[in-house]
Amino acid sequence: MFEKLKNILVEELSLNPDDITPDAELANDLGINSLDLADLVLLCEDEFGIEFSEDDIHKLITVGDVAEYIEANAN
Repeated sequence: MFEKLKNILVEELSLNPDDITPDAELANDLGINSLDLADLVLLCEDEFGIEFSEDDIHKLITVGDVAEYIEANAN
């Protein structure tokens, strides 16, 4: 799951693959702002067939958090 998410971050948000680790913080380490986060959520919803709850989006701090959320909610 992490590798698929990493590919989305690299291809769609033009991030450096070397910067993307499970512990990398979306905002502080990768520079993802609220618009980028909204794009990431939409891309993940399409790619993995899940839906992020509005409350849960604000709890996603690291790349690992996003990967775990996808794994927990994917069918």
